[in-house]
Amino acid sequence: MFMIISTSKDLGSLIKEKRKMLGMSQKEAAAIIGVGVRFLSELENGKPTLEIDKALSVARFFGIDLEANSR
Repeated sequence: MFMIISTSKDLGSLIKEKRKMLGMSQKEAAAIIGVGVRFLSELENGKPTLEIDKALSVARFFGIDLEANSR
């Protein structure tokens, strides 16, 4: 599935959808990924964050590849 991610809300929604498809709670996913439940919750809800490395780790865990194209 291809989706253009243009906001933190877009990324959060996709991550939440993938987590739910796997039948995982936020607590379970956060423990496996190595991030806090609060961070995962805020990411899924689209809160802008400067912790891009953590957001990318979560995306990778759920099989979400992010690609950047120069405009």
